[in-house]
Amino acid sequence: MFNPRFLVVSLGNPLPKYESLHSAGHFALNGLVKALRQPPFREVKLGKQTCLVSQGPKYTLVQSPTLMNISGPFVAKAWQEIVRQHDASSTSLVIVHDELEKAFGDVRLTPWDRSHRGHNGLKSVKKSLLQDKFPESPFARIAIGIGRPAERDAATVSKYVLDKITVEQRRVLEEAVPFDVAKRLGELEDEWRTEIEP
Repeated sequence: MFNPRFLVVSLGNPLPKYESLHSAGHFALNGLVKALRQPPFREVKLGKQTCLVSQGPKYTLVQSPTLMNISGPFVAKAWQEIVRQHDASSTSLVIVHDELEKAFGDVRLTPWDRSHRGHNGLKSVKKSLLQDKFPESPFARIAIGIGRPAERDAATVSKYVLDKITVEQRRVLEEAVPFDVAKRLGELEDEWRTEIEP
């Protein structure tokens, strides 16, 4: 019987210290607890680090506790810990991250092997965790659009993603976006079920 489980990890810089668009994944996960009717976040030791975790029967939601650019080792350790507890063939890894190339609030299910487009958090995760080692486990990404400034130089883009977010941006990320993230998780499960069941 198909009984899927999902480890959903958001990438970003730790909250509340870094309340920026670059941490859109964390804000979305805050709201996803409500959208999926999950237990509240609590501090738990996972992947050898203390982090915020919401543990439900199907979804384990985790906010990566590290700085964005060095997320990989934590994600790899957390994944290995989860697959030691549950069969890898029934467990999926989903990374939730910000995406400059999409309109603000746009939520897309993205293939794992698609280019990281210079996103250092994704780069770090892909370097630390090879999907080839877990061929039965679907790895996927959910990209949350944060828009981008008109100017494309590195300094402007960096300021844009790292500046403190507005109250309205935060409201959208925590109250509207999570329901779209929940839908994308449902789509991923449907795709997976189609592959497994005849």
